Amino acid sequence: MTKSPSAGLYVHVPFCKSKCPYCDFYSVTSHSSVNRWLQALDREADFYSRQFAAFDTLYLGGGTPSSLADSELAWLIDSLGRRFTFSPSAEVTMEANPDDILPQRLSRFQAMGINRISLGVQSFSDDELKFLGRRNTAVQNQQVLEWIKACGSFSVAVDLMYGFKGQMTESWQKTLDRTHDLHPEHLSCYQLSIEQSTRFGRLQREGLMEPLNETQQGDFFMFTSEHLQARGYVHYEISNFSRGIEHMSRHNRKYWSHAPYLGLGPAAHSFQNGIRWWNARSVEQYCLALEGGKSPVAGSENLSIEKLRLESLFLGLRTRDGIGVEAIGASPQCRSALLQLQTEGLVRIENGNIVPTQKGFLIADSLPLLLLD
Repeated sequence: MTKSPSAGLYVHVPFCKSKCPYCDFYSVTSHSSVNRWLQALDREADFYSRQFAAFDTLYLGGGTPSSLADSELAWLIDSLGRRFTFSPSAEVTMEANPDDILPQRLSRFQAMGINRISLGVQSFSDDELKFLGRRNTAVQNQQVLEWIKACGSFSVAVDLMYGFKGQMTESWQKTLDRTHDLHPEHLSCYQLSIEQSTRFGRLQREGLMEPLNETQQGDFFMFTSEHLQARGYVHYEISNFSRGIEHMSRHNRKYWSHAPYLGLGPAAHSFQNGIRWWNARSVEQYCLALEGGKSPVAGSENLSIEKLRLESLFLGLRTRDGIGVEAIGASPQCRSALLQLQTEGLVRIENGNIVPTQKGFLIADSLPLLLLD
């Protein structure tokens, strides 16, 4: 591996107080192994400390990082600071559940160097929050966002969820409007995806839960995009909106542009120099490996030039940046397909890039297939 000054660092905190029925990210609800995990994480960080140069983003995800005690969070960030170099202007994000946040914690987060909080609000309807298995309430969502904004030290990102059976457009609009009124710099709006390994997946298999059909999903998506853009947000990636380009997630953009990133912790993924690798999806296996002086890596993939090109197409056409026209090739079939997509209003050409329109975002995963031989 060669050193890179523009890499991002992701830390997977695999602990939650409870498991949401839609979530298939790896986590455990017992915090009994936190100290053991912290020691293992320090060993893993040391392993990579000579292979990565300065990071300009740090993202604490999970799981629920805010479920850690302040002393545990401080130890974690201090450990990373001993092993790695971070640029002075680094974006440091922590995912948080509103149920974990009190005003006195905010000053401690600031002292740790955290400057961006990604808050798992999901909804401003208590009925919807209950359906989604969330610990937070609508009142907590409002109060915590007000506390964070009043603090003035953080860029605020809010996660919301929509597009599930029984949800009305009116309820979703109220959630969007209440969120907008609190002036977060960033919004991630995710359509509910029912994964087979989750409780919602089991309910679907048993015929007790039904997803929205494609038309309903499309209607929700278009409403969301139009509603937020009318209120000044930039729709810069399928699920992501920001108050101007300066508030886009610098860390997440690395994933979409094949920039290098290092992932620490169980189930974390990394990428550098065309190689992708990932850790064991188990706290126990992760800790055992590092305690024995071994790597916790469970698998890897060496991406060919062609596979990198194809991934770049799929990732780029999910963003407002799009992809260079030259990326699709010069064959008559490709050029004819491009012209057809322009005619149908699915893409447009901007500064030599193929950029998906709002309508094109609806079928973003299909666009590369239509543009390739």
